Amino acid sequence: MKRSSRPPVLEPRPSPRRRALSEEERALWDTVAKQVKPLRKQRVAKAAVKVHAAPSAGHPPVAPASRPSAPARPVIAAPAPRVAKPQVPPLAPLGKRERTKLSRGRSEIEARLDLHGMTQTRAHRALTGFLHRAHHDGLTFVLVITGKGRSGGESGVLRRQVPEWLSLPEFRAFVVGFETAHIGHGGEGALYVRIRRARF
Repeated sequence: MKRSSRPPVLEPRPSPRRRALSEEERALWDTVAKQVKPLRKQRVAKAAVKVHAAPSAGHPPVAPASRPSAPARPVIAAPAPRVAKPQVPPLAPLGKRERTKLSRGRSEIEARLDLHGMTQTRAHRALTGFLHRAHHDGLTFVLVITGKGRSGGESGVLRRQVPEWLSLPEFRAFVVGFETAHIGHGGEGALYVRIRRARF
């Protein structure tokens, strides 16, 4: 008995019937479907970002343009602090009481300087040294004789010049004040000078 060369014909199987979803199953399905997010769009977006971020082959990455640096500000040196100049104490008059004591001999004249016959340069040097020693020795009242200068010459110049010297700041550290002497001590040709106390 010969076999047939034709393959057997398979008849299609009847597809099973799909069961209809109940109301509860349909509501559950809708809830799950709303919570599911599509993944395809996110993957495509990430791939696009990677493509733009990757540098092209053969070209080095271009660094972002840097902002031009601001010009350096010049350094301004701080002004030197001002050194306060020491205040020069003002001259103080001897007062009537002190003058009376000196004229009557109740206050002692502790030293005398006679500038008669000296030039201005020599007289200035002698006056400076005399007052410095009197200040150092702690003297209180001294007498400086300038001469009246009625006959003219150097004595008249010193009579005008010595009070100006005693008013200068350079002598203020030694001199408290001065006044014309009593006639018994030379009158207009001499000066009572009060010496400033030394600070040790």
